[in-house]
Amino acid sequence: MPRPKTLSDHDVLVAASRLLHDNGPDALTFESLGRACGLSPATLVQRFKSKARLKQATLLHAWDGLDARTAALAASTPRTPEGAIELLVGLSDYGGIETYAEGLLVLREDLRDPVLRARGATWKVALSAALDERFTDVATAPRGIGLLMASQWQGSLLWWGFDPQGKVQDFVAAGLRGFVSAVLAEPAKAG
Repeated sequence: MPRPKTLSDHDVLVAASRLLHDNGPDALTFESLGRACGLSPATLVQRFKSKARLKQATLLHAWDGLDARTAALAASTPRTPEGAIELLVGLSDYGGIETYAEGLLVLREDLRDPVLRARGATWKVALSAALDERFTDVATAPRGIGLLMASQWQGSLLWWGFDPQGKVQDFVAAGLRGFVSAVLAEPAKAG
């Protein structure tokens, strides 16, 4: 009869996620995770089989969290252009530049793994649709504005990373307001 788990897989993955995001992907080992969560490395090997599977399970857990956070923001923000900005600003809480930079290392791991890449592609569709919904009553909104806005958001995060002055949320909000104003502006009439 198998022994009962003293710590759930969820709790182990929370500890693994914290370790991965705080110290980078290479810091996630069975030994370091064992110290972080109080289980022996041998127990963790039994659960996850390999370091690659541990890393994938940790990142899938992180995707679950991002999906839930995106859905919660989509449900709680107004279906207006300002609500679209609010949704993306809500997804921009990275803390300081060091946390954001470590997140880019984690993103590298997502891009290397086809299962994790598929999760990213699925999230792109969901996020774009949630943003599109915030422009349904705006006659001048171009088709596909959600993906355009998500792309502008990701660019804003990157540019903030090169010169991290002030809070990332303020930088993102200002950039997205400029984007919305430019995209929704009525074209000038010739003649």
